[in-house]
Amino acid sequence: MACKKFLTFNNGEKMPVIGIGTWQASDEEIESAIDEALEAGYRHIDTAPVYRNEKAIGRVLKRWLDSGKVKREELFIVTKVPPVSNRPHEVEPTIRKSLADLELEYVDLYLVHTPFTININEDGSFKLDKDDLIEVDVTTDHAAIWVAMEALVEKGLTKSIGISNFSKDQLARLLKNCKIRPANNQIEHHVYLQQRDLVEFCQSENVTVTAYSPLGSKGIAKFNSGAGIVRDLPDLMDIPEVKEVAAAHGKTPAQVLLRWIIDTGVCAIPKSTNPDRLKLNLNVFDFELTAKEVAKLSSLDQNIRICDFAFFHGVERHPEFTFKNQYTN
Repeated sequence: MACKKFLTFNNGEKMPVIGIGTWQASDEEIESAIDEALEAGYRHIDTAPVYRNEKAIGRVLKRWLDSGKVKREELFIVTKVPPVSNRPHEVEPTIRKSLADLELEYVDLYLVHTPFTININEDGSFKLDKDDLIEVDVTTDHAAIWVAMEALVEKGLTKSIGISNFSKDQLARLLKNCKIRPANNQIEHHVYLQQRDLVEFCQSENVTVTAYSPLGSKGIAKFNSGAGIVRDLPDLMDIPEVKEVAAAHGKTPAQVLLRWIIDTGVCAIPKSTNPDRLKLNLNVFDFELTAKEVAKLSSLDQNIRICDFAFFHGVERHPEFTFKNQYTN
């Protein structure tokens, strides 16, 4: 049941429209989940150094590639420059570390994970100021970082480059100062945070969009609570209109939420470590939403951002931080 639907990048490369997200999973969980995902037919895997599981993912990929069960060209692997390495001279060493951990010679898509930069101590912990707030590096220069990203393509370390969590203005600035255009912008996108202006701008500029947290993110609540943040997050699977459309098709609410994203020309990377849900999330190509149903789901926008980076206490002081409270409920 491999994903047979793709988005085509502005450089001609193709990305499967459904992938597996890997944030917030232990090594043991992610090894099992990636094994299950590959068995189910997933070929698009999204990770990042800050998820701290690239080595575990690499072990699974090596087993599959060595056994011949999958060929490298059938896989689509995405990783990112973390916010702690958002400086031109750190870009290449960072991808080389990811490639070593993933046991790969190249990735298919390399993204700048955030538009802001965070300072760290020598031991890798976040630098805090006297008020116990994260210390930000305000010298972030997207154009300079992008030059370093372009060099990775020339060196064959990644086939495509893109961005994540960039606003319309930040992307527009980058488009004016690039030799290689961004292929993708990975953003939070679901029925309650549709960011239509941003999505439409990306699509008009031939920059594909990937939706993270396409089903909401219960994991964020756990992560936030660990950082002392309490927020009442919505359950997208419990929205009456979503359940109504799901019932009409004999599908789950999650499958309807993913199909809506795909039908609007966006890629989705739901995260699950549950074998049954992994299969269900991929099984969204045997039904289509009607234009009326797409419109109904598109009318649900609440402008509620689930991942507002509040767990990085103090990062909102960075001049490139755009996730202000107007997005939170």
